[in-house]
Amino acid sequence: MKTPDAVIVTGASTGIGKAMVDTFAANGIRVFAAVRDLSTVDEHPLVTPVRLDVTSAKEAVDAAELVAASLGSETRLRGIVNNAGIAVGGPLEFLDLDELRRQLEVNVVGQLAVTQAFLPLLRQHGKGRIVFTSSVAGRMAAPFIGPYAASKHALNGMAESLRRELKPWGIGVSVLAPATVATPIWDKAGDDIDDVEATLPPRALELYGAAITAMRSISKDARTSGIPASKVAEAAHHAVFARRAKAEYLVGAEAKMIATASNLLPYRTFDKAVRRQMFGS
Repeated sequence: MKTPDAVIVTGASTGIGKAMVDTFAANGIRVFAAVRDLSTVDEHPLVTPVRLDVTSAKEAVDAAELVAASLGSETRLRGIVNNAGIAVGGPLEFLDLDELRRQLEVNVVGQLAVTQAFLPLLRQHGKGRIVFTSSVAGRMAAPFIGPYAASKHALNGMAESLRRELKPWGIGVSVLAPATVATPIWDKAGDDIDDVEATLPPRALELYGAAITAMRSISKDARTSGIPASKVAEAAHHAVFARRAKAEYLVGAEAKMIATASNLLPYRTFDKAVRRQMFGS
């Protein structure tokens, strides 16, 4: 099936990425679903799976060449949706620095590698858009998700620079900033917390054990309390195809509330509110 516009979505196998693929395809857009495992992409006449690990610059270039060859003469790449990402957590005092490097490699460096590889195709469109899945954690860093929050702060800064650099060519750049999203990631969050806890020394458990227990409860509640991934996907569609896209999309009431409170409240008041929300004291 031929359509005039196409998008590439990274991290498309589950959760937000899969919802994005479904939303674009439902709107008649050709989608290249970039995943590490091609078998995770459902068959659809408008969806083409593409093998891509965002931490490999070579795979990004190879994927761009495959997409270029697949587009044909009647379709142009309208959007790059950088959605792939991971979340590393735990107390920063005891964080394995290699884990911090892994967090930044996937959530920041990998996003730029994909963008660099696909930008030449995007320029051919004339109305290209780049979208990054960030988070309200890029505005407000909650305790024990320091590596993740750092990556999202960095991603926001990179997107802001890129937006201003590409403006002369009419290429837009947006970030999506949801708070809690109900995705399968929460199904294994408890196991991830267990893994972090297992690597911590006794002193870390002595200092942070109660907080880690609280985080386990919070992650369990998030499985049902978050907004549906389709809401983020709808924001992505708007960012790629709206006549006037926003620079930032605060997706959901929780994200908007957190952003407003972090802007308006003195930091001591806001810190106290965050601690009460997370730990009840």
